[in-house]
Amino acid sequence: MKILVANLGSTSFKYRLFDMDGEKLLARGGVERIGAPVSPCFVESGGTRADAEIVAKDHAAAVTLCLEQLSQRGCLKDPGELAAIGFKAVHAKDVSGAQRVDERVLAAMQAYADVAPAHNPPYINAMRLLASKLPQIPLVASFETGFHETISAAERSYAIPHEWIEKHGVKKWGFHGASHRYIAMRTAELLKNPNAKIISFHLGGSNSVCAISEGKSRANSLGMSPQSGLPHNNRVGDFDIFALPVLLRETGKSIEEILDILANHSGLLGLSGGKKDMRDLEQAALAGDARSQVALDVFIASIRHYLGAYMVLLGGVDAIVFTGGIGENSSVTRSGVCANLGWFGIHLDEAKNKSAKGETTLQTADSKVQIWIMPTNEELVVARQTRDLLTR
Repeated sequence: MKILVANLGSTSFKYRLFDMDGEKLLARGGVERIGAPVSPCFVESGGTRADAEIVAKDHAAAVTLCLEQLSQRGCLKDPGELAAIGFKAVHAKDVSGAQRVDERVLAAMQAYADVAPAHNPPYINAMRLLASKLPQIPLVASFETGFHETISAAERSYAIPHEWIEKHGVKKWGFHGASHRYIAMRTAELLKNPNAKIISFHLGGSNSVCAISEGKSRANSLGMSPQSGLPHNNRVGDFDIFALPVLLRETGKSIEEILDILANHSGLLGLSGGKKDMRDLEQAALAGDARSQVALDVFIASIRHYLGAYMVLLGGVDAIVFTGGIGENSSVTRSGVCANLGWFGIHLDEAKNKSAKGETTLQTADSKVQIWIMPTNEELVVARQTRDLLTR
């Protein structure tokens, strides 16, 4: 069974093609600037990469052309061999887990388009288009909230009128489920302990912390929306909503304008005064830029806040895992998070930390807690869930 896993943007399409017999990655590729007169694309398979320019007026055209490229390279006998397209979907009202994309699912995603404004609208538009123009290919949405269905009501509920939870779904849904699910499985495998207590840090453009035990999510720092929890590169993170009346009054802006600032111009970008890439922030802070240093300090302090809370929740921790672009590459962030935690049995080897790459451990010999860098594989998780849904 061959499954294409798609990652969609408003004008982009990135994919990985898996042969689920052995879970082998056959190819990866993507198309940028969909809808422009010329769209650059690439496909990589068998250790070789080919770049080209195509005309892709919409996502359906981009997918069709990519399937043709994959057939030409021998990754598919023909486009009809593809069993399904799986999507790492984000959020939908009253819908979670792996779902066949139909009008019910699309309507549920539309209902939360304003809760996940950066994610839902491009996915909805592309899915409708693909369903219309490529009806022979099943579409499966694997929602990031699915992994967090095991979280208890105590950790999922806001202190709000109960009917808001029951009738309107206002609760801490949690996100980055595919990433944290992979970290849960892989860490338990490496520790040879299916009951391991794990704290997973997914740090990149968007960020979250997940408490895991027995392979299940017990808490996640993201709440009702992907704008919550830790600061993100341009999204606010945790924020007191009673600041909104003050901002509306003092700035003269509308609620839509304030929400746009919180969703697109806040986080590390807002704190630093224009920098959202961790490499730029670290370089500027090292050069003495005070605002960049504050952004780093706020980011690390927020991670440590959840680390402490989740160690209490789990009753200890066997491993902490850093994944995502920042988690895998920022030794400064890892060092800051692990600083002065010897009283918890967490000892980071600073020499290893500065030079480590790929899947590896970072703890000292006397550390009671293992510290890992671990590249995640969200696409493989989506491919597995798509396969399981099709064969169920």
